[in-house]
Amino acid sequence: MPEPWKQTTATVLVAGALLLQLSWLWIGPRHPKPNNLTLAYFVLRWAFAATLALLNGFFAFYVAAGYFDTDGMIRSRTGQRLGLFICSVPISFAQVGGIPTDGPIGWVVFGCLLIANNALLGFVRHLGEQSEERSTARAAAIAQLEQAQAENATLQAQLLVQAREAGVADERRRLAAEIHDTLAQGLTGIIAQLQAVESTSDPAVAKDHIARATDLARDSLGEARRSVQNLAPEGLSSDALPEVLRKTVAQWAERTGVRTECTVTGTTHRLHGELSATLLRITQEALANVAKHASASRVGVTLSFMDTEVTLDVRDDGVGFDPLALPVRSDSGGFGLDGMRARAERLAGSLTVEAEPGGGTAVSARVPLVVDER
Repeated sequence: MPEPWKQTTATVLVAGALLLQLSWLWIGPRHPKPNNLTLAYFVLRWAFAATLALLNGFFAFYVAAGYFDTDGMIRSRTGQRLGLFICSVPISFAQVGGIPTDGPIGWVVFGCLLIANNALLGFVRHLGEQSEERSTARAAAIAQLEQAQAENATLQAQLLVQAREAGVADERRRLAAEIHDTLAQGLTGIIAQLQAVESTSDPAVAKDHIARATDLARDSLGEARRSVQNLAPEGLSSDALPEVLRKTVAQWAERTGVRTECTVTGTTHRLHGELSATLLRITQEALANVAKHASASRVGVTLSFMDTEVTLDVRDDGVGFDPLALPVRSDSGGFGLDGMRARAERLAGSLTVEAEPGGGTAVSARVPLVVDER
């Protein structure tokens, strides 16, 4: 073709290609997914680009545009590969300077370039597919993670509700145990003192029993107030556990007339308030059980400080009982051994009971040694 005709043809084709691109700028956004219209645009653009590249290798860049949007214009994978191939053909012609006219050697060079271009396209496309697969896998993993986070949020909300309910139930149990260990025992002691008043005609003895009943009433009232406020037993607010334990045992021995001995072994520490309160309450309950059931003549209370734990032992020489025959909870509503065990286990401790009919009873509580750092 004469040079002037090439220029005229190229000018017409450039104008047509420009009009096609301007039209697609308006039409293209309405077709975000591959369809027949996008395929027609791809083929028409390739026709303009391929013809221009054959007229002048400079226009090969326009053909190369098909490399970048083949996936967005053609539906099938086979069609996409074919689109890449037909784009590589005019580019390979442009690389050898147009359609070969110098014999077989030019066509051989063209064939090699065509193979090389498609091999490179295949490699790049493979990398792109791998990247897309990784992106899809990441998107799926992110979706699963978001779902797991949503499930965790729901589970956390459920756990918070359950924790609140458990906290309410635990607080009820604590108050019930506190009332049992304070008011119930105090009232029992008051009744015993008043019954002693009824059975004596000696004014001095009666006055002594009334004074003890009054002291018990005051102590019980103070303990009830502190139980409601979730504070430590009254004595522990000023003294350490060994001193309070000795006073408690001495007062119990005075009320019951049972020979009692309190022993503290090891290097004493000021324990965390909850530990001290728990061990004191266990002692009070154990002594109350001795007074109520054991008919003992002697009781020994031992508080032992060890390297990592504190043990409390309350032993009596009373009538004993069969632990296997003991009900879980008494009909009277008391908490007894189960209550003591629950107190110890609440602090990661334990409580064991050794008893046999006629052989006395030994209650042993173990809790971790936690020193009050204040």
